[in-house]
Amino acid sequence: MFKLWVAIKKEFQILMYDKAGLAVMFGMPFLLVYVITIIQDSAFKIVNENKISILIVNKDKGAEGQKLVDLMKVSGLFDLSQKDSVQNIKQVMDQEDYLTGLVIASNFTEKITDKANLVSSTMMNELGLGEPNDLPKKIKLPALDFYHDPVLQENYCFSIINMVDAFLKSIEGELFINQMCEQLELTESPQQLKEAMIENRVPINRIPATTSDSDKLPNSTQHNVPAWTIFAMFFMVVSLGNNIVKERLNGSFIRLKTMPTSFSLVLGAKMLLYLAAAVAQVTLVFSSAKLTFPLLGLPELTLPSNQLGFVFMVLLSGLAAVSYAMLVGTMVRTQEQAHGFGSMSIVILAAIGGIWVPSFVMPEYMQTISLISPLNWCLEGFYILFLKGGSWAALQNVVIGLMIFIAVCLSFAFVKLKKDKII
Repeated sequence: MFKLWVAIKKEFQILMYDKAGLAVMFGMPFLLVYVITIIQDSAFKIVNENKISILIVNKDKGAEGQKLVDLMKVSGLFDLSQKDSVQNIKQVMDQEDYLTGLVIASNFTEKITDKANLVSSTMMNELGLGEPNDLPKKIKLPALDFYHDPVLQENYCFSIINMVDAFLKSIEGELFINQMCEQLELTESPQQLKEAMIENRVPINRIPATTSDSDKLPNSTQHNVPAWTIFAMFFMVVSLGNNIVKERLNGSFIRLKTMPTSFSLVLGAKMLLYLAAAVAQVTLVFSSAKLTFPLLGLPELTLPSNQLGFVFMVLLSGLAAVSYAMLVGTMVRTQEQAHGFGSMSIVILAAIGGIWVPSFVMPEYMQTISLISPLNWCLEGFYILFLKGGSWAALQNVVIGLMIFIAVCLSFAFVKLKKDKII
């Protein structure tokens, strides 16, 4: 035990001497977690919380055009700016920084009323309750022109169009009811009928599909804090990989063989020290995010209820990062190779592993490829803990996958050291 402590102390001194490695291991996660979370939280708020800023140009002088504007305003989904007449809406949007715009045609009320009259009259004729008349078979409704900034994503634009379409259907339905009641010479029923239709709409409840009792919904914090901490943990390949290559090149490994201690003890000390460094990364980043995110207006980081599972997942992720760094350090020939290949491989594994873009939005073949990334397995474990209740049964596949990865990395590292006659 004393020899292990001495070996860990020596490795700690070596680690503290590596200023660049320490900066990468502890400075980078803070920078990434704060910067990326602030950026993505703004995007989350634009889509989920903030009202949609839209410029309305209502050329229609009738009641239905204004009713559409009122429905959009009352919904609370839009931040409306209305102009009665605009010569060039594109120019106005560019000058006044509007992301979206909607132009209501001048004959909107006339045509939508004609359509309601056509539908109600046709139905009355089919039921034999109305008098035959010469009605057109089809009425062409005027189009609403929706303008959007080219930077807006397509699905975001479709969401706005679908909202406006829902309001249009509400207006059309109300006009149809009014026309039917007018032809049936009903005076009191229209309001009662409209209220009955509204009150009997099928409600839709939004419920997160988790096994926990928490009603908190996913946010930018719950993805970015674990994701970028994992990324930084695996970036220890730069420090540990360089350390192993340096000791191998300067003959430290050979000298260690002549000392009255086991070489496996030295490797074990390295692994324990860097595993402790990974735990320190998680502790510092998570505690900092927990304390400071609310002060910055960011969503609060809520730790999982399965605290034992959280600690176990941190240790397993740290061990996976250490094992990969050991593998790279034993396989490459020079420090330049360790730095170049190690950092580049982590960037690639992070990209395909869902650190930057969640894997569920990737094409199906990329989702399959992402399974080769240990960062994907680590991130999935934290997703299960933070977003899905964190049961041990749900963590089972992640734990098995990471254990296989760790075993493979250490096995290849051992075979390589054995082949080089270092152990």
